[in-house]
Amino acid sequence: MTEKHFMDGIGKWKDEIIAAGLLMAFAFFINRGIEIKGLYMDDLYLWSCYGEQTFGQFIFPMGSTRFRFLYYLAAWLELAVIGNHIGWFVPLNIILNGCIAYSVYRFGKRLSRSYLMGLGCGFLYLLSRMSYYQISQVYGLMESLALWAALGILYCLLRYVDEKGEGKKYLIRSCVLYFAVCFIHERYLALLPLIYLAILYKKGKKKAFWFLPAGVFAVVMAIRVLTTGGVAPAGTGGTNVAETFSVMTSIRYAIDQVLYIFGINAGPGHLSGASWTESPSWIHVQIIAADLVLLVLVILAVIRLIRDKEGRLKYLRDISLFLVFIALCIGASSVTIRVETRWIYVSMTTAYLLAAYLYGMITAKPEHGKVVDIKREARKAADKKAGRQSAVLCGGLFLVYIIIMFPVENYYRGQYPNLYFWADQQRYNSLAEETYGKYGDDIFGRKIYIIGNSYQMSDFTARTFFKEFDRDRKAEGTEVHFIDSIHDIGLITNNMLVLKEDPAHNAFQDVTDFVRNLKCEAVYGYYRDGWMDESAEVRVMTGTSGVIKLEIYYPGELTGLEISKISLNGEPVKDLVINQNTMKLEIEAEPNQIACLRFDNNFYLKDAGEQRGEKRFSMIVNFAAD
Repeated sequence: MTEKHFMDGIGKWKDEIIAAGLLMAFAFFINRGIEIKGLYMDDLYLWSCYGEQTFGQFIFPMGSTRFRFLYYLAAWLELAVIGNHIGWFVPLNIILNGCIAYSVYRFGKRLSRSYLMGLGCGFLYLLSRMSYYQISQVYGLMESLALWAALGILYCLLRYVDEKGEGKKYLIRSCVLYFAVCFIHERYLALLPLIYLAILYKKGKKKAFWFLPAGVFAVVMAIRVLTTGGVAPAGTGGTNVAETFSVMTSIRYAIDQVLYIFGINAGPGHLSGASWTESPSWIHVQIIAADLVLLVLVILAVIRLIRDKEGRLKYLRDISLFLVFIALCIGASSVTIRVETRWIYVSMTTAYLLAAYLYGMITAKPEHGKVVDIKREARKAADKKAGRQSAVLCGGLFLVYIIIMFPVENYYRGQYPNLYFWADQQRYNSLAEETYGKYGDDIFGRKIYIIGNSYQMSDFTARTFFKEFDRDRKAEGTEVHFIDSIHDIGLITNNMLVLKEDPAHNAFQDVTDFVRNLKCEAVYGYYRDGWMDESAEVRVMTGTSGVIKLEIYYPGELTGLEISKISLNGEPVKDLVINQNTMKLEIEAEPNQIACLRFDNNFYLKDAGEQRGEKRFSMIVNFAAD
């Protein structure tokens, strides 16, 4: 290898490393603030299946409405790596999305023959507000892998159609990716016609080329029948597509998705963050301006098509592959009961890549055929100048589009809290913070009382939530109980935790200390671990019966002269002779009141290793009230 080739290779890899680094850094920057600290609903169910099922049962869920064994394999590997480190899900999702962005960059760079255009496609992919689910949910891995595989199919078919010769390897790769994507997400079954369109364009004469996609499709359908009992994909939210399908609704949803691609949030706010009507006027102006920029790019592409007769057929053929791919993805996402923005992500990314293709088409050097050398050289010089001008113009338009859309996408990212699942994720993030985040493994074995249940936590979530933080996946002894008020529990013991819902902030508050002090407040001489000084005063909240139970322990040697004078609300109630190391006592007070108990002890523990107050330790007392 010559020195020149070596330096060229270093320069090439340097550019690629810079591109990958920039995209990965931007992926973390743009998704800052998104967190998964606790799992719930589908994510928690997936986690529980991983822990309770065998590898075969998890990967191949026979009889389920969905058979996505390739996704489940990827999910199994992810869950195995993460273990009980729930906070790792988002960084891993971001890294995966950064890798996809690098693939988008490479795809866009090839289509446009421009490093900067490819980089722009990668940045737009990461910037898109449609990435919310892929980053913020464990199931986002499924959407990411399906998007990646679907774009791979489009890439292979473009190579198959444009490469000279049969391009057999690209057709085979597209069929392999089609098989894979059908078992990541069955929505992409709809891409089969795209493969046949490419074969038609290629004018494939070999029968194997025509039978290969059909064979793959037949195998996919056979596997679906054997594993799910049918061929029709399941719908959203447990629905059945065959039962909920409506032609008019599907057309309306398809139109909505086209509007989404042009920046218009056609869906309701709980699915899009903020609908078009809910968005401020400056957003409307920005989006219209961005669409006008795209219109100019399309006009330039049309002019190039009119002028370039030699390349027209190729360009129209390739553009149609892009458009049919988008149409099939939109159609597959329009047949169920709603359109979620995350389903449009693959169509939106394809639109970015189509813009890169149009750039490459507009700036391509035309073929002039056989002309006189002098004329050919003059034409080449003119074309070179025109190419530079076109590159500057189209590149400038694409840059303007990115600049316009950056604040728009940022605004809509700020509306994520309006998404239908976001509030629940915030709540369970908060539950994780207020429990395992504060107490670590000490949370296991505790009784957790939650005041109120407006969040409607399911029994499954209550039983399973804390297991995800335990290395052994058991959280033995940890129980969740819902109460209406603090009067439903007695005094707070060391194995209890009390939380309060905070609906205004979609959060939980740890009120254990507050309730403990309210239930049993040490005025002086009494400490949380039960030690009591020679003199002490304690305020205890009584329960429905009014009975206060005391458990007294004196760890020293008794002489029989140890006496504790106890008064209730200033009135003497008992001169208790401590004649046993462990004793129990019940004091009757008014129900549901604050009772003030005072202790005057004529003894102290001579061997006590410390002294916390002005007086010395005398005994250990634990209070209880029903």
